[in-house]
Amino acid sequence: MFNADVLVGNQRILKIDQRIDNQYNAREINGENKYLLPGVIDDQVHFREPGLTHKANIHSESIAAVAGGTTSFMEMPNTKPAALTQELLEEKYSIAANSAVANYSFFMGTSNENAEEVLKTNDKKENVCGIKIFMGSSTGNMLVDNHLALDRIFREAEVLIATHCEDERIIKSNLEKLRSGKSHLEASDHPIIRDTEACFESSLMAVQLAKRNNTRLHILHISTARELQLFTNLIPLEEKRITSEVCVHHLHFTADDYAVLGNKIKCNPAIKSKENKAALWEALLDDRLDIIATDHAPHTMEEKFGDYEHSHAGLPLVQHSLQLMLHHFQQGHISLEKLVEKMSHAPAKCFQVRERGFIREGYFADLVLVDMEKSYTITRENILYKCGWSPLEGFTSPATIAMTLVNGYPVYENGQVDASHRGMRLQFNRN
Repeated sequence: MFNADVLVGNQRILKIDQRIDNQYNAREINGENKYLLPGVIDDQVHFREPGLTHKANIHSESIAAVAGGTTSFMEMPNTKPAALTQELLEEKYSIAANSAVANYSFFMGTSNENAEEVLKTNDKKENVCGIKIFMGSSTGNMLVDNHLALDRIFREAEVLIATHCEDERIIKSNLEKLRSGKSHLEASDHPIIRDTEACFESSLMAVQLAKRNNTRLHILHISTARELQLFTNLIPLEEKRITSEVCVHHLHFTADDYAVLGNKIKCNPAIKSKENKAALWEALLDDRLDIIATDHAPHTMEEKFGDYEHSHAGLPLVQHSLQLMLHHFQQGHISLEKLVEKMSHAPAKCFQVRERGFIREGYFADLVLVDMEKSYTITRENILYKCGWSPLEGFTSPATIAMTLVNGYPVYENGQVDASHRGMRLQFNRN
C-alpha cells in the first residue's frame, strides 16, 4: 500500500506516480484518505438470463455488481435454456454485450450427452472462461454422473473445468433417512442432508480425474474442512493445475445462523458448522484456498420463504461481497493485501484473464475507490438485486464503495449507477 496518483485514459491505466500534474485536461477525482483497489473479479455468479428473468437478469445484477465494486463476472450455464450448445452460449454473450454494465464471461455447460459440443470450447479458449460441470445435484439435465462422459471431458478439455462437487447418491440417502425420522424438515437440516461426506467424495473424484488426465481443474465453493486436504499451498498459484474457491457466505455464516435466517441462507453446498468455517479461514490465509467469490444466486422471496423442501437454494450476494470482506478486514481476520489478492489478483491469475485484476500501467482501468471512514448499512431500500432482498439486511459494513470504474468509465459514484455504460467480454491468455 502506498500513496500515489493514477492517470486513466482510453479505458486503461496510463500512469501511476507519486504525483501526476494535471496537464491532461483530465477530471480530477479526490481519493484522499481512501483506498483504490483493483475491481473484484467474481468467478461464480448466476444472473438467470435467459429464461429465469423473474428472478434476475444480466443488466440488473451487473448494476448490483458494480455498486459493490465487482467489475467483472463469470456466469454459470444453468439458465433456461441451459447453455449446452455453442449457439446458446454465444446468445448469452450477445445479451451481455447489449446489457451488462460490468465485464463478463460465461461458462459452457455440460450434461451426460453433450461432450462433443462441450469440447468445441477448445477452439474458444481465449474468449470463454471455462467449462462448468455439476458433479452433484443441479437443475434440469445438467447433473453429469456418467463416468464415460466425465472421463472424456476431463481428458480432452483444453480450457479450465470448474466443478460443483456434491455426491447425489449420498444426498438422497441422507434425505431419506431424515424423512423417515421427522415429520417436518427445517433449514437446519440442510447441512445434515448435504453433508461433509457428500462434498468430499465428489471433490475427491474430481481431483482424481484431473490428476489422471492432467486437467486444469477449479473446484467451486469449498465448504468443509475435510476437502482442504485435496489442495496445496506448496507451489505458486500460476503453477497449480488444481485450484479452489471459497464463497463469502461460507466465511461469514455458520449452521448456528439457520435458527434466525432459516431458508434465507439455504444454499448448495450448505453452510456448515463453525468448525468448518474456522478451517476455511485458515486455508484461505495459508493459500490452500485460492479465490473468494459469491455464487450469487437470486430467487424471489416467494421461492425462498416457503417450507424447507420447496425453498430454492441460493443467496444474492454480489452487491455486498467486498463490503462484507472489508468488515472482516476491520475485524482483523484478513489483511487488505490478502483480501485484494483473493478477490482480484487470484481470479485473474487462475483464469489467465488478460490485463485485468491489478492496478498496473497498461492494464484496463477496472478500479474501486473505498471509503473506510464511512460505514454502510444494507437495507431493503438500497438493495439493487432484482429479487429485492438480501440475507445481510441490517448488516453494517465499515466501508462504503465511493466509486467504481469499469474500463476507465465511472459506472458507480456517490450511490448512483450510470447504467448507460457497457462492459467488455473478458479475454484470456491461453496458448
